[in-house]
Amino acid sequence: MKKTDLHPLVKQLQFTRSEFKRALKGVTDQEASKRFMPMNCISWNVGHLAWQEQSYFLHRAQGQMILPEIDKLFAYGAPASTPKLSDMIQAWETITKATDPWLATLTSKKLSEYVINKYGKPSQRIYGAMLQRVIYHYWYHTGENMAIRQMFGHTGLPQFVGNIDDKAPYTSENK
Repeated sequence: MKKTDLHPLVKQLQFTRSEFKRALKGVTDQEASKRFMPMNCISWNVGHLAWQEQSYFLHRAQGQMILPEIDKLFAYGAPASTPKLSDMIQAWETITKATDPWLATLTSKKLSEYVINKYGKPSQRIYGAMLQRVIYHYWYHTGENMAIRQMFGHTGLPQFVGNIDDKAPYTSENK
């Protein structure tokens, strides 16, 4: 499926991921594993977003768990840790690459369906809401990571969202 055939919300996720990754440029492993209390460190945030994509788009949507250690170490409520950034980026890239084929199949109809829970019954959340939750979660941690970078004294940081007009412009679902 061509990128232009993707559901508009999936395009927004892809753009959001690219902005999240752009905000990591220039961060060292040492910086990424430093905590400024009470926040988690940057590398933990990367692992945490990898966990959410795996949890929502692989495990809940498809019954797959490709990196179980990510599920254990970075789930909501998991204890803080200071992993190596390069390891977390590798895990994040593995998981996002694995989620992309499923995301490419999403339609407005599928996004309106209820997620099936572990008991085989519809949950209270629809796929579209899960996708939105992931997008907004990325923006939350992108801002947090940028604040941490400012605390390190990094300069020349992005000050606004990137080229959304070309990479993820508004597109109607009913095109």
